This record gives sequence, C-alpha cells and structure tokens, in this order.
Amino acid sequence: MNQTHVLVVAKEPVPGRVKTRLCPPLSPAQAASVAAAALADTLEAVARCGADRRILALAGRPGPWLPAGFEVVPQVRGPLGLRLAAAWSHAGGPGVQIGMDTPQVTPSMLDAALGLVAGGDSRTAVLGPAEDGGWWALGLRRWRRGVFHGVPMSTAQTAARQRDRLRALGLAVTDLPVLRDVDTADDAVAVAAAVPSSRTADVVRSVLTGTQSG
Repeated sequence: MNQTHVLVVAKEPVPGRVKTRLCPPLSPAQAASVAAAALADTLEAVARCGADRRILALAGRPGPWLPAGFEVVPQVRGPLGLRLAAAWSHAGGPGVQIGMDTPQVTPSMLDAALGLVAGGDSRTAVLGPAEDGGWWALGLRRWRRGVFHGVPMSTAQTAARQRDRLRALGLAVTDLPVLRDVDTADDAVAVAAAVPSSRTADVVRSVLTGTQSG
C-alpha cells in the first residue's frame, strides 16, 4: 500500500497577508502572530500523528514554526482550487489535507481520518465540514483530477459543493467532526477557549485581552 500522508496547505504568516479578517480589532502584526501560532499548533499535531509523510504546501518561506520531518513544497500560482490540486498531485494518496485555520485539530483526529482513507477502497473520501460552511479537512484514498473543479472556495456553500463534487466523481464520502475555523475575532476567542493550553490561545489572550496565560 502507498504511504499515508497529511498535507498542510498554508501561507507564511506575514503581516498584511494572513488573517486579514481579524483586522480590526487586531493590527496586521497581531493577526500574523495569531496565524503563526495556529500554524505551529497545527504542524505539531501533524508531527505527532501516525502519517508516513508530513507535507507542507507553503506560500512563502519556512520559519521557526516548522518542525523537523516535513517535506516542504511551494504552492503554485493561481486560484485556491488550482493550488490545492497541484499540492495533491505531488502528495498522491492515501492522505488527508488540512489548512492552518483549525489549531484545535489533534493527532487522534488526524489518525482517525487517515484510518478511514487508508482502510477503504479507491472510492473512499472523507470531508471535515467547518462551522462557517467551508471545510477544514479532505481525505482521499487516491488522488484524482477534477476533485476541486467547479467548487467555489471560501463561501458558506463550499463544503456542500465539495461533497457534491466528490460524489459526482463516484466517491463515497464520510463526514469528519465539524470544527470552527479561525477567521474572525469571535472565532479566535472560541477556538482559544476550546484549546486553552495551545500557542494559539496564549496569543489570542495576549492580543485580544491584554492578559498572558499563567
């Protein structure tokens, strides 16, 4: 069987280029600090899961938030769907893709998703819906072209349309637990409360309330 992978698609946390919906109330620098913490928490979870390969498709340059053991590949230019397809074409399958917006993800969540795709047949797919209508995870037994064709990204219908697209390709879709993305200040507060000992929670408490964790 092919090696399993977790594929993280992320941007370098540069002020003004990431988490702009956090501004206001945050400054661009504060928003980038939240993004860096979320990315570090996410990559730590991936590093601790049982995947054979850990791949980061990165727009930008690696930083101190990157643990050892990751394959780093540059994102191609173009719309998000095109960038995702290029990253999957490199990674192959079976595997699970996530972003940098759900730092509450755990190694056990990733292992459960990997178990579903690795233990299934060629028609197996998993989808992790997000509370805002998007999705936080997508897993495939094997990569096939056209997975993202016609799927609108970053809308309240993205997960529903992605599920429809997977089924149109003849795939059997299993839903993963619903998670909340960190897009707005309210999201950041809610996610920080869900994982209070995380880097993300420390930074959110600092920039939104002016208090440091004890």
